[in-house]
Amino acid sequence: MPLTVKALRQGAIDDLAAAGVLDPEVDAELLIAHVLGASRGRVQSLGIMDAPVDDADASEVRALVRRRAAREPLQHITGRAPFRSLDLAVGPGVFVPRPETEGVAQIAIDALRAAAAPSPLAVDLGTGSGAIALALATEVPHSRVVAIEKSPDAHAWASRNVAEFASTNVTLLLADLADAPHEYDGCASVVASNPPYIPSAAIPRDPEVRLFDPELALYGGEDGLDVVRAVSVTAARLLHAGGTLVIEHGELQGAEIRQLLLADGWQAAATHRDLTGRDRVTTALRAP
Repeated sequence: MPLTVKALRQGAIDDLAAAGVLDPEVDAELLIAHVLGASRGRVQSLGIMDAPVDDADASEVRALVRRRAAREPLQHITGRAPFRSLDLAVGPGVFVPRPETEGVAQIAIDALRAAAAPSPLAVDLGTGSGAIALALATEVPHSRVVAIEKSPDAHAWASRNVAEFASTNVTLLLADLADAPHEYDGCASVVASNPPYIPSAAIPRDPEVRLFDPELALYGGEDGLDVVRAVSVTAARLLHAGGTLVIEHGELQGAEIRQLLLADGWQAAATHRDLTGRDRVTTALRAP
């Protein structure tokens, strides 16, 4: 009797659940979809129909399930990470964009759309895979976006994504964020950043983060705010008066970051919650 998608799916769910994977049903279906070249919805339909699956595909699915059960990120296995309307290429050496960052991007997008300039400038400091920068560029197509990343590995992934989405309004630079070119000083309407903000002594609980995300994208010094401080200084140089700063951070860091920004001369510092109700992003305006 031939193996069916339904049986393959259930076996994958059981293996992933036993390994402690958070959403075993979702990951099982996405891995099967990846191998079959189908959508997740199509996999669900094939399961309901008790459709057969050939031995070669079943063997490949099982191999991928073993990798996921070892807590290798799903996005590293499939090579893709969804982010808003984008499907980004990701892999070893680059931080995998998270759903909560989509809300951070929305705040930056709203501020960029509200800019009075005919071709407003946005700068993404520490762009990683290019997620925020590409969201800005594609959703505000009349804008100009500068994306800066100092990790050569992450820069390579961002370069691939910029090329894939043919974003001619994105300039990608390999540099430390503190070295953002002075030609942009006082020109930006929006500066956005998802900097590393985990304190150096804190160990992430999730193996996917602890074992696979690059340390450069995770740890922000003793209190987690070293890079946030650098973002504050650089953003103040890049933004024009009244321009908007958007920083993602940990849920317990909002008050400290507001205090930091106000001490640096920023105005209207405010912290915003994500869809789970956790403090996730702080914004501020550059003083005149």
